[in-house]
Amino acid sequence: MSRRPNALASGNGMFSDPERAAVYRVIFERRDVRRNFLPTPIADDVLTRILTAAHHAGSVGFMQPWDFIVVRQRTTKRAVKQLFQKTNAQAAMRYEGARATLYRSLKLEGIEEAPVNIGVTCSRQRGGPHVLGRSTVRETDLYSTCCAIQNLWLAARVEGIGVGWVSILDHGALKQVLGIPRPVKVLAYLCLGYVSEFAAQPDLETAGWRSRIPVEQLIHSESWGNRIQGARRNEDAHHQSLHENGRRGKD
Repeated sequence: MSRRPNALASGNGMFSDPERAAVYRVIFERRDVRRNFLPTPIADDVLTRILTAAHHAGSVGFMQPWDFIVVRQRTTKRAVKQLFQKTNAQAAMRYEGARATLYRSLKLEGIEEAPVNIGVTCSRQRGGPHVLGRSTVRETDLYSTCCAIQNLWLAARVEGIGVGWVSILDHGALKQVLGIPRPVKVLAYLCLGYVSEFAAQPDLETAGWRSRIPVEQLIHSESWGNRIQGARRNEDAHHQSLHENGRRGKD
């Protein structure tokens, strides 16, 4: 007697319908969180699960170039917040008029509000001078570390923990605050914490800063410029249904 592919056991490498829906739900409900952090501490075992998920990201040549600096002390957070404020003031000067007003109204970090901050680094010399698969594209260590960050983000969302990436920072100054060795590159500074709610849309989309680009504008068939038409509408409707059903289930 034959069985539908989605009914096969996970031992055959397949996922059930609910498992697959959960994966898509966490992807579509992931948010860059800057507000609504709660003071609830993140338990050590939960944080360990999240960092272990990050550590299981793929890396070119199995290089595993990442490290994670966990920050909980208020003094350290305050020092990083001051770096943000300086850099953000400089960034705001790039905009004029209504765009400048909108920029200054945006909440772009939750450094001091979040119970945990994590600095993510990339050790570019890890694995020695000849890392398998890296001889022609040296930046693959950086790309691999970004994969670890995405794993961290999705694992945190599954745990009900929000993550915000603070990109408006002088990484040279940040390295001094965190004591990061000179050869090691900073990739990200993240804010983690439980939140009162996850937004239905990205904050920048809600604020009117940018809109999501329709996916059919980004898909090319065989060569650049050959657009694939008609795929987005059905897929977006399917994923929107998963998102809405997931939220109803959560309620």
